[in-house]
Amino acid sequence: MIRVLLVDDQPLIRSGFRALLDLEDDIEVVAEAGDGLQGVALARKHLPDVALVDIQMPVVDGIEATRRIAADPALAAVHVVILTNYGFDEYVFNALRAGAAGFLVKDIVPEDLLHAVRVAARGDALLAPSITRKLINRYVTQPLTMGTGRGLEELTNRERETVALVAQGLSNDQIAARMLISPMTAKTHVNRAMAKLHARDRAQLVILAYESGLVVPRSS
Repeated sequence: MIRVLLVDDQPLIRSGFRALLDLEDDIEVVAEAGDGLQGVALARKHLPDVALVDIQMPVVDGIEATRRIAADPALAAVHVVILTNYGFDEYVFNALRAGAAGFLVKDIVPEDLLHAVRVAARGDALLAPSITRKLINRYVTQPLTMGTGRGLEELTNRERETVALVAQGLSNDQIAARMLISPMTAKTHVNRAMAKLHARDRAQLVILAYESGLVVPRSS
């Protein structure tokens, strides 16, 4: 059973998402919150697998709520997915840096919402290759020297290669095909790299790869 926490200041949004999610046999909405402060408290109380968090809320916004959840070791298994009205922008990028696993636009079709919740619960990032490219082109503007980022010296050559491919938006299956290894081995490389770099998920791994200089974005 996938346990979901809804955090949004609009009751209509929450009720609509709850009605959809509760129809699924493998998904349960365990709590709702109308602001980020209450959302963090309920995350600590219920320990959901996925927290769907609105980016703009009173008291504590979605970015700060994400940061507090990501900073709490007791909430390491909680995967935050940001909800936004506007698509990918600087606020979403800041939420990803704070520890969000990905983001969804609120007018998402029901099938995609259900898929996204299941993907997030598995610990995978909700970052399509097109979104990864936007992240790189718009917000990663100062590439550093190769290998200067924190923890990069602990990565094996294969792990570095895997992280570079993750940063290009490739899935584990695509990484496996590129590196001529099994998907399970690719997943192992990704998980070990995440552990060594203290990344909560693939979204943070992408950001770390570029900000550390492990991968340098192409010039526009």
